[in-house]
Amino acid sequence: MSNVAENANEMPNSSDTRFTYRPRVPAHRRIKESPLSSGAIFKQQSHAGLFNLCIVVLVAVNSRLIIENLMKYGWLIRSGFWFSSRSLSDWPLFMCCLTLPIFPLAAFVVEKLVQRNYISEPVVVFLHAIISTTAVLYPVIVNLRCDSAFLSGVALMLFACIVWLKLVSYAHTNNDMRALAKSAEKGDVDPSYDVSFKSLAYFMVAPTLCYQQSYPRTPAVRKSWVVRQFIKLIVFTGLMGFIIEQYINPIVQNSQHPLKGNLLYAIERVLKLSVPNLYVWLCMFYCFFHLWLNILAELLRFGDREFYKDWWNAKTVEEYWRMWNMPVHKWMVRHIYFPCLRNGIPKGVAIVIAFLVSAVFHEVCIFP
Repeated sequence: MSNVAENANEMPNSSDTRFTYRPRVPAHRRIKESPLSSGAIFKQQSHAGLFNLCIVVLVAVNSRLIIENLMKYGWLIRSGFWFSSRSLSDWPLFMCCLTLPIFPLAAFVVEKLVQRNYISEPVVVFLHAIISTTAVLYPVIVNLRCDSAFLSGVALMLFACIVWLKLVSYAHTNNDMRALAKSAEKGDVDPSYDVSFKSLAYFMVAPTLCYQQSYPRTPAVRKSWVVRQFIKLIVFTGLMGFIIEQYINPIVQNSQHPLKGNLLYAIERVLKLSVPNLYVWLCMFYCFFHLWLNILAELLRFGDREFYKDWWNAKTVEEYWRMWNMPVHKWMVRHIYFPCLRNGIPKGVAIVIAFLVSAVFHEVCIFP
């Protein structure tokens, strides 16, 4: 009866239930769209039922895949899958990683020399180019000479690329600040700057690739919050390792080369790898961009924690690439894109240059 009363209240001049749903009362009174039509689906309406259905299907499908994997391969996780005897042979890479801070120190010495007018501007540019280039080539040579594990080589090259990006930002920013200090038209901008070792040291460990003399800082470190994030980091890193060892490695080892086998078989292998690869990528993103960078920011009281935007709502591939990795995006905009525009390079060409630089360093990171 309550539903009937509600419908009766909606109908004009028909408050009496005796007249509800009579043949002479119109059943269609205004223009309406179906709930799933393109014009109505994104309006203010709940999709909780469809979301719950997707969760149920996802759980069911993945549960079947887990059972199928265990029945086919058994339990593949070894007691020492975190560390193995081969990990001990990667000590040259570890030592190389420990020596990388020499390059920021050398860049600081160069900036001190130019601040005291001991060297000229062209010499500064040349020395910074040598320092930053060596910071990348040195780990590449170590990787080529050492038969290291893939994970160790990737970690070293990732660290080396981060050092290179920070060195470029440090040199470029200081060059711009010197140009401002020497400019006759200073306006309201304070042209004074100081080459401080403390600011460089903070920058090298801070979760950013863009150098500046000071950063927004939070008032205090939340110790209990850091502990909770560390626990999450351990759990999700373990989950990522479990997926790689239990699902991805067996599929790769039992697959033929795509050029030597059947095309349909190759497509099936790729599709079978796509699901665990997606889970690994999501775990990697959550562990690094959310957990690790936020932990580092909290310990250093680093205030700007926009390490990513809502890339899951991106409507184009270009928008996705701008949103999922904000530290690299800000570096590209600051040190590649806008400098290209200021030098008269067309916008489209500047975008291509920034994309190529990003692509090169993504390839360098997985060089091993």
